[in-house]
Order: sequence, then C-alpha cells, then structure tokens
Amino acid sequence: MKLPIPVPRSRFLRVKCPSCGSVNIVFDRASTVVTCLSCGEVLAEPTGGKAKILGEVVEVLT
Repeated sequence: MKLPIPVPRSRFLRVKCPSCGSVNIVFDRASTVVTCLSCGEVLAEPTGGKAKILGEVVEVLT
C-alpha cells in the first residue's frame, strides 16, 4: 500500500511594492516583518499563521 505524498500548504509569492512598484519574493507564512529591497516599505507582517500581505500579489510561485 502506497501512502500519498504530502503537499506543502505554504507558498512563495511575488509581491509588488505599493510605493515604488518593485517586485519582491515573499514567503506567505513569514514570521518576521518583510520589507521592500528598494525602498524599505513593509510588504508583509507576521500574524502567527499566514502573513498579512500589504502589497499586490502578482504571482504565486510553486
């Protein structure tokens, strides 16, 4: 009998910064504050589970 392979529930997201328009890659369950690499704007805040994404999600990476 074969057991099913578990699929991770977490993803990486490509997020567009609301202030400068730069695109950054963010983990959807980030445990620390994630800032934009160009301008320093906060892109994601931890909530204990899934992070609160403050920018626009452009793409979900698999």
